[in-house]
Amino acid sequence: MLRRGGSLLFWIFIVASSLLLFPLALCIWAATVLFDRRLVVLHRFTCLWASLYTWLNPLWRVHIEGREKIRRGVAYVMVANHQSLLDILVLFRLFVHFKWVSKIENFRVICVGWNMSLNRYIKLRRGDRESIAQMMSDCARTLAEGSSVMMFPEGTRSPDGRLRDFKHGAFTLAQQAGAPLLPIVIEGTAHALPKRGFVLQGRHAIRVRVLDEIPYRSFADQPVEWVMQEVRERISVELDKLAPARAA
Repeated sequence: MLRRGGSLLFWIFIVASSLLLFPLALCIWAATVLFDRRLVVLHRFTCLWASLYTWLNPLWRVHIEGREKIRRGVAYVMVANHQSLLDILVLFRLFVHFKWVSKIENFRVICVGWNMSLNRYIKLRRGDRESIAQMMSDCARTLAEGSSVMMFPEGTRSPDGRLRDFKHGAFTLAQQAGAPLLPIVIEGTAHALPKRGFVLQGRHAIRVRVLDEIPYRSFADQPVEWVMQEVRERISVELDKLAPARAA
């Protein structure tokens, strides 16, 4: 009962704060869009907005590791495992510039989705070939403009926290665009907020670990299936390392 009550307050806070913060995001967009072509300032504000929900929740201890590995001025294809809705919030804690690739339904969420559109995050209608082709084109253009893209190569959240099979889109994109890959590991969010349900599950340590980038030249001539499995293996190994640390 206590968890349900606390969870209700958390979601009410998200709705209320979004109603207050979206007008500010709109003002930032209007004031900067003419000279900030990549919308860096607006994205940084969005990082702050999203981070409020983990900063102000005393039950979530979020640890960010390896942020220094992200080089300034490099447009990456960033790939992270996907355990929970909370993954989105904790990845914003990196406070680096990127454009999300997100399912189109998220862009319809009041205030939050509107802000995603202002940021020119990239829409995807899952299972629609035309939408997938448009997404790949939008991602390629985004990389060419100097912005990284953030993708979940599993395609959807894991129902039990275990790493799912990867889809090839992010890796095909990296090869076609000549962009380095940046694997990111998230651990602990599946326990804090599982896929099925909106009830927060008590106190948990959450870790985000940025791995070493994978230079384009190291996979340029490799089959995309090899690249996909190589990145999945690197993330899997790090997840196995982090799980005992959480248990301890």
